[in-house]
Amino acid sequence: MAFEDFKTKESVVIVYTGENKGKTSAGLGLLMRTLGNRGRVAFIQFIKYWGVSEHIFIRDIQPLFKDQLYFYKGGKGFYNAGELSETFVTPEQHQQAAAETYQEALQAAQSGAYNMVICDEINNAVHDGLLTVTQLKTLIESRAPKTSLCFTGRNFPEELLTLVDIATDMKKLKHHFDEKFIAQKGIDY
Repeated sequence: MAFEDFKTKESVVIVYTGENKGKTSAGLGLLMRTLGNRGRVAFIQFIKYWGVSEHIFIRDIQPLFKDQLYFYKGGKGFYNAGELSETFVTPEQHQQAAAETYQEALQAAQSGAYNMVICDEINNAVHDGLLTVTQLKTLIESRAPKTSLCFTGRNFPEELLTLVDIATDMKKLKHHFDEKFIAQKGIDY
């Protein structure tokens, strides 16, 4: 096939899913590429509320990129974490946080103001029942024509794969957690 046989798209839908680490990191790579290409990015984060390295990174680069970079941290932590949770959050509080974060993502995707909208950990919110598969489908189908989407998190709904342009399953070959090592700052979070 010759190069001139290839076509271009105005936007794409990208999914990073699976059981291994690297999904958020891949989304951050898209953030970097889009900003490096002078595009505008909305990074909408579901689940994570505690201090993770990407929060510090985004806080530090935001003044450089001004209105090119929008960040919204809407999570309340892992759903049904039980004793692993630092503070108790009711299912209703998780549901409310997911609904508010979804509205941020929907508005960003529909506005046409962003080249890339990254919905970090949205797949988890759907899998946990905080959002519906229908809401995820609506997000894909109602986005502005030139707005690409990226969804990260475990358990992306297989029935929506036909609506996606690029899907990567992060498959674990080995992880030190299996040997009872806790998450390592700067590597795992």
